[in-house]
Amino acid sequence: MISPTRLFKFLFAGLLLSPVVAQSTSPFLWDQLTPSQDLDWVECYSTFECTRLQVPLDYSNSSAGTAALAVIRLPSNASQAEYLGPLLFNPGGPGASGVDTLVTTGPSLQVVFGSQYDIVSFDPRGVSYSTPVASFFETDAERALWNAGSLPTSLNASSEAIPTTWARAHLLGQLAAQRDTSGILTYMTTDNVARDMLQMTEKFGYEKLQYYGISYGSILGATFAALFPDKVGRILIDANLTIEATETDKVLQSFFDGCAAAGPDLCAFYEPTAAAIAARLAALTASIRAQPVPVITPTAYGIVDYSFLRSVLFTSFYVPYTLFAPVAEGLAALEGGDGSILFSISQTTPPFQCDCSNATEPFHLNNAEAVVAIQCGDAVEVTDSLDQLREFYANAARTSEFVEFLVGANRFSCDGWQVYREGRFLGPVAAAHTSFPLLLLTTSADPVAPKEAALKTLAGFPGSAILTQDSPGHASITAPSICTSTYFRQYFQNGSLPAPGTVCPVEASLFGAPANSTASRRAALSAEEEEVLAALKIIGDSVRPLVTRQFQL
Repeated sequence: MISPTRLFKFLFAGLLLSPVVAQSTSPFLWDQLTPSQDLDWVECYSTFECTRLQVPLDYSNSSAGTAALAVIRLPSNASQAEYLGPLLFNPGGPGASGVDTLVTTGPSLQVVFGSQYDIVSFDPRGVSYSTPVASFFETDAERALWNAGSLPTSLNASSEAIPTTWARAHLLGQLAAQRDTSGILTYMTTDNVARDMLQMTEKFGYEKLQYYGISYGSILGATFAALFPDKVGRILIDANLTIEATETDKVLQSFFDGCAAAGPDLCAFYEPTAAAIAARLAALTASIRAQPVPVITPTAYGIVDYSFLRSVLFTSFYVPYTLFAPVAEGLAALEGGDGSILFSISQTTPPFQCDCSNATEPFHLNNAEAVVAIQCGDAVEVTDSLDQLREFYANAARTSEFVEFLVGANRFSCDGWQVYREGRFLGPVAAAHTSFPLLLLTTSADPVAPKEAALKTLAGFPGSAILTQDSPGHASITAPSICTSTYFRQYFQNGSLPAPGTVCPVEASLFGAPANSTASRRAALSAEEEEVLAALKIIGDSVRPLVTRQFQL
């Protein structure tokens, strides 16, 4: 794993994700909008409408105060007779800015789901443009100094890794509790966000939620359905998260198999068999563990060591169709002592620069802090001793060779968290009957959201349905699929569900291999299907950084 909280970058991507998913070309000054108990829309970001919705911090205690949620919508362009209401979208995280994500994905989401919907997203309480905002640090400089000390450290990198991770988690927990002057941390739990979504829906004049959630958004959607089973209109959840690493090694095997099948022209780390590629990677990993490689690029510098190599590999498991080919090239270069390719993969922004030109905008780059606050605040209190954590890690290590990236949620990263709300929802995430069936989506090999997690959720909501996309990676957005998007649209347009056992192919192949089946499918696509594919690519390109971008803390 990485440091105490950087684990969340992998577990909740989205994300887990860095500062901002998308920067609008026309900044909108959210702090100049007066919060209201109604949806008082104003034009923003050229073609969108924005509002700040005032909600109670505590739905059972009005004296606790209020929060102001940043809400954005791309209005439907359908007639009143065809209008189907709001479709709320959560891109993951926890801690992702729904506002920033919708600015880049709104029109594409309407292509996929239909222009009869207002596509709506929001920054959850404590996150990004919503206020009050969660922050553990008093200045940007303090935050940068903390982040500088949060370099990737695998839990099996050395005998000091687990104790250091434990100590940093306790330190961060103390800082968060002491710096929470607004009191927002207590109320950032997922059950409260679900209540906020119900309030948004009702403010639109609708009784039941229509919702699409990815990654952490799956937890949010399932929590809503458990709390308000009679308020389910349509709930589509993509990638049901778990901390059990039952498919992580399966994704790694897809790298070995795909590289061997692609050939040396498409996979730079090629060997004739998957077993030979696995052996080559093991040898390289041992070599880097013994002797790290220093790297200087035009924008940054650092060291490619054992932990760094492992973290880049694990990140590629989230988005294999995007990263497997460049990672293979980076691995081949690293064998020759050149770590620049792998290093560049992890650097999405220049790390030693600060853009101070947007000083007039409200602070909203708190994704990392929000991840910790939401995940730990949701959980049962963790009070493990250091010896108990060592034992837990040793047992978990039997399930996957990448377990160091999968044991942090609620255990390592939340051991030391101090802010819990009495009465928060702790499950079960289930309902004997919902007013409409849920649609659950899983890929055939997801590093943190295995199919068994979706099946467990399915068992908790009888009558719901599951759809499998035949691709490795985290969530369906890792690879475009006309089949998958068709089921999405049918579910939201007419309520139809896929038949049990339905599996969708994708219009993509690992390492860019020109698979005949993929090529033939693409050749037969209509103009409308090509438009959908283009929309899916935009959605994927916008949401993927929530998963792959290096998360501080």
